[in-house]
Parts: sequence; C-alpha cells; structure tokens
Amino acid sequence: MSEKKRLRSQHSYGARNKDGFIHRSWMKSQGLPDDVFDGRPVIGICNTWSELTPCNAGLREIADHVKRGVWEAGGLPLEFPVMSLGETQMRPTAMLFRNLLSMDVEESLRGNPVDGVVLLGGCDKTTPGQLMGAASVDLPTLVVSAGPMLNGKFRGRDIGSGTDVWKFSEAVRAGSMPLRDFFAAERGMSRGPGTCMTMGSASTMACLAEALGVALPGNGTAPAVDAQRRLIAHESGRRIVDLVQRDVRLSQLLTRAAFRNAIRVLAAIGGSTNAVLHLLALARRLGVELQLQDFDTLTADVPLLVDLQPSGRFLMEELHYAGGLPAVMKNLAPLLDPAAPSAATTTIEGHYRDAECYDSDVVRTLEAPVKPVSGIWVLRGNLCPNGAVMKPSAASPALFRHRGRAVVFSSIEDLRARIDSPDLDVDENSVLVLQGCGPRGYPGMPEVGNMPLPRKLLERGITDMLRLSDARMSGTAFGSVILHVAPEAAAGGPLALVRDGDEIEFDGPARRLDLLVAPAELAARAAQWQAEKAAAPQVRGYAKLYVDHVLQADEGCDFDFLVGASGSEVTRESH
Repeated sequence: MSEKKRLRSQHSYGARNKDGFIHRSWMKSQGLPDDVFDGRPVIGICNTWSELTPCNAGLREIADHVKRGVWEAGGLPLEFPVMSLGETQMRPTAMLFRNLLSMDVEESLRGNPVDGVVLLGGCDKTTPGQLMGAASVDLPTLVVSAGPMLNGKFRGRDIGSGTDVWKFSEAVRAGSMPLRDFFAAERGMSRGPGTCMTMGSASTMACLAEALGVALPGNGTAPAVDAQRRLIAHESGRRIVDLVQRDVRLSQLLTRAAFRNAIRVLAAIGGSTNAVLHLLALARRLGVELQLQDFDTLTADVPLLVDLQPSGRFLMEELHYAGGLPAVMKNLAPLLDPAAPSAATTTIEGHYRDAECYDSDVVRTLEAPVKPVSGIWVLRGNLCPNGAVMKPSAASPALFRHRGRAVVFSSIEDLRARIDSPDLDVDENSVLVLQGCGPRGYPGMPEVGNMPLPRKLLERGITDMLRLSDARMSGTAFGSVILHVAPEAAAGGPLALVRDGDEIEFDGPARRLDLLVAPAELAARAAQWQAEKAAAPQVRGYAKLYVDHVLQADEGCDFDFLVGASGSEVTRESH
C-alpha cells in the first residue's frame, strides 16, 4: 500500500497484519477492490431515508449522487442508516427522539472507520439530531438536505404544508368549509417527496445549515425533485473528500460567528421557533457560547425579508426561483459577518457575493421588508423566569400588548376535551394556557402550542387569541403564540401555578410576560403543587432516560450527559 497521509480509517484498513486482514476481507465481500484500501478517504454517508418518513423518502437516490462525487474525488463512500424521525408519523412526538438520533449518529461515527461524513436529512428533527451527533465526534462534515416538496395545489391555487392545514381545519370547525372540500385539499397538499414547502422546521434547518457554512449554496431551497438537488449531492461528495484531505472539522466551521449569522438569517426568513432549541443544543455540543437571549439580541434589528408562509404568501419553490438563500443573505449582508467560515467557499461571503435576486416580491431588501418586525422575542417575567419565546412575524400586531384572564388546560387531553364546549368560560380577550407539555411533562415537548381556538369564538369570526404554553409549535404554524415557557410546568415552573381567571399581562415590545398574582398566593400554590405532584409515569426504557436527563427549553432540551464533545477516538470515556 502507498505511503499516503494516514487517515483515521487506516487504523482499520491500513494494517499489514491479522487485524487489517479481517477488516479488509469483510469489506471485500461487497465487491470492493484492493486499491480502495490504499489510504484514500473513507466517507460515511449517514442516511435517514425511511418510508415511514415521507419527507426523507427521496434520500435513497440522493445517497447515490453523493457516492458518485466521492468516487470521482478519490474517496470510498460507505452508506449507513441511522434512526429516522418523521414528524408527521412518529408518536408521541419526534422531538422525544432527537437526542436518541444524535446518540445513534455519534456512536456510529466514532465506532466505525470513517474519515468524514455527509449527513442526509430532511424532516424536522433529522437535521439537528444528525448535526448534534456529528458535532460530538468532530469529523469533517457536510449536510445534504432532502429538499422541499413542490407547491401544493387546490382548485387552481397554491397551498402550503401545515399552514393551510391549520387554516382549513379552523374553517371546518367554524362551519365555513365543508368536509368534502377539506378532504379534497388533502389530496393536493403533498405532491411528491420532500419536506414541507412552507418555512417550517425542515426548511428552516436546511437553510440554516447553508447559513452555518456546513451545506453548499442552494441546499436550503432546491426542490426535492429538481435536478439541482442531485447536483448539490454530487458536489457535496466531491467537497467532503477535499475537507478530509485538508482536515477541516465541524468545530472549525461552527464558530460563534457562524451561529450569529445563522440566527440573523433565521429572522430574515421567518424561520421556525424550533430552531432556537436546535441551535442552542448544537452550540453546547461544541462548547460555543450561545444563550437564549442571543436570539432576541441578534434579531432585534432584522426585518422579515422573505414573503413566505406562514409569515407571508409564497412557498419554497418561489424562494428558490427568486435566488434562494444566497439572494436573501446578499440583501442581509450589512448584518452578517462575511468572514465566518464555510465548507464550500472558505468564507460565507462566497455563498452570496455574486448572488442575484430574480423576484423582489419574494425576497425583499432591508429598506423595503415584508414586515419590520421579525426574529425571535425572548420574554422574561414571573411566569417565565428562564425565558419563553414568540415569533412576532407570525403573530397579530394587535396582540403584541395584551392583558386577559387565563383559561387553563392541564394537559393536551384536557384541551381537546373542552376547547369546543359551549360551556367553556372564554372570550376573545382570554389567554389560553396549556400546561404539562414541556420536555419532561409530555414527555418530548410536542407541537401543540398553537392551540385551536374555541369553536364558539371561531363561529363569531375570531381568528387569533393570545396562547401560551411550555410546548412547541410547528414552524408551519401561525398565530399569537408564546412557547417554550421555562421552567416547564412539570418541573414546578410558575406555569404550573396558573389558575382559571388569573390575570396575565403580555408586553411583546418590552419582552415581558407576567402572572398578576400576589407573591404570597403563588408561594402557597407552589407548596400545594409540591405536595400533590405525581411521579413521572415513565418507568423504563428510553422514555425514562429522557425524563431523567433532559434539560429545559432555554438550554436546548439536550441530555445533560451529552453536553460537550467527546472526539473521534474510541475510548472507555467516550461512551
């Protein structure tokens, strides 16, 4: 064998002894020739393809295009599966298993003889889960996303995943949409492989991978069925070999500057609040200083530049044809750090320096934005001492300041049982409060924060109310919704102490959320809660591990024992 630079994989494939014989011989059972073990980079293709995850159903083909690029650049591509998390199919919620996927990725990468990895993900939790696991091992890494579906179609107009589902559902409950039309729309919503074509969590994380510099330009927006998606996969296969040869590791790309850029891009595109949890968790795996407050501070001066559902009108196809994320970043350039690193072009400025915008209705400028207020509001107050978040671009400005009495639901089951009752004591000024849906309380923090409005108010034409919970909401959802209240109710946070009729005061511009109840009364309620709290029902398996070790929303909902990287060396301490 030639005397090339000794790569990590050569510990297994380069030895001229019994161990090398065993490793090479078993791999040769797949028809691999002798010379692929001569010191060329071994590239793992980490695939979340699954027929149970429709968003990722196209990744089997995408993997083949990555392999072509790897072979062409002189590497050896080896594809392997990891757990696939389908947000639309998995119960009780895919977020429960994001950390498990990250562990699957981490141990697969550390335990196997690979020198670099291409992460193939799509649906909401697959991209962050894969990145978190890869960050803990810190090999050269690239992301190739599944890409969004084509626009949905219904009776001659475009409809968007999730966003129009919520609208249609409320219309049915209000009596303004017949069920036959509702089911007719169902047939036209999802027209092929790919993720939600709205700016949901999947599209958000695909765009942020691009903004972070760990995916090639175009990754965030190219439709799943577009030839450019395959081109990106092919070029990513070439690029990962180059990154391995230059030993450009994930920690060299995911710097503080990269995260700052990604957070500003998050605001400009009207991205999902779920990205807050994922970026916090990812940064903590790398030891990068990032706090919940950064999402407010860094987005306070960033308007909404992309007119895309749920914050606007268009869908991902239009964004891609308008110039994609490079066009957005070029318009946002005065607020970005151009020197942040990139796997594709050395610095992130290379992603957008020569970009053009082809549709100024879809991608706006800082001087003429879609909305002047965007980003993430991080709220503080006695109801959320560790923070809560709101996405103002998806909310009603009339509710940016609001005071109302609480209508409290102790669980999602309680909400579903009573929300449409004609006897529910609620009006349009009430504040809907949902407890018990945080990381530990559900468990897994489901996407139920955008609570349905009471039927009797929908029938009166009410379309929005202030809602707050310790839950999440889909990135495709909209409304005046306060989320991720921390500490959660199940951890004894103040949210657990709210009672029907309590006054709640919200001041978005001032970033305040307060429960207007005397401290002595709250102390008495807290003592009663401690005396009555039930033991967690999770008594075995992964659910118990999750409840025992999950951190709160303001820390990204990672496991306490996974914070910080372990590196790529296989040791007793790394597991």
